[in-house]
Amino acid sequence: MTDPNRITLYYSPQSRATGTRVLLEELGSPYDLHILNMKAGEQRKPGYLAINPLGKVPAIHYRGELVTEQVAITIFLADLFPQAGLTPGPDDPLRGPYLRWIAYYGASFEPALIDKFMQREPAPITQSPYADYDTMLGALETQLEKGPYLLGERMTAADVLWGVAFSWTMMFGIVPKKDAFVRYAERMTSRPAFQRITAADEEMAAQHAKVAGG
Repeated sequence: MTDPNRITLYYSPQSRATGTRVLLEELGSPYDLHILNMKAGEQRKPGYLAINPLGKVPAIHYRGELVTEQVAITIFLADLFPQAGLTPGPDDPLRGPYLRWIAYYGASFEPALIDKFMQREPAPITQSPYADYDTMLGALETQLEKGPYLLGERMTAADVLWGVAFSWTMMFGIVPKKDAFVRYAERMTSRPAFQRITAADEEMAAQHAKVAGG
């Protein structure tokens, strides 16, 4: 029988779920993986769509409840394991900035990223959720130049989210390799948790490709 106090992470390698798994490792949280082979389209099959109708990962189950959306999962998990020290508490002055930069990822960075990747014209600046691409990235660059982390000297769960994001988006050329971004991504991706999960993902992705290829 599955322990309801253990976290189940719905997972596919080399996806947005990678950052959630890295965070679980950083938190020292026990968890189980429910692995989906996205190369074989398992995320679009009825079994998983009954869990998350959008067919996206990550998603987590904890004590019988489902949490989706990467931003919500990041906040939820870090709050669930405060002893790891990766979340400012409600009375901490850094709580507001911490939530700001996590929300910024979902509300501004991701929409801008998709528009950029798809080579779509953004909405007029007065209607766009992220103003324009350069302004959106400029705000991040200014914040990271204060470094070494988003909130200065203190690393938080927000840095796990952003460190993984910068690593992938710079690799694919969507985000320019500015010094502040490169230094930040290297700092986060050199951590043991990221290294472990990257190695595991490479092996899992290779297996999934074989299965999908028949």
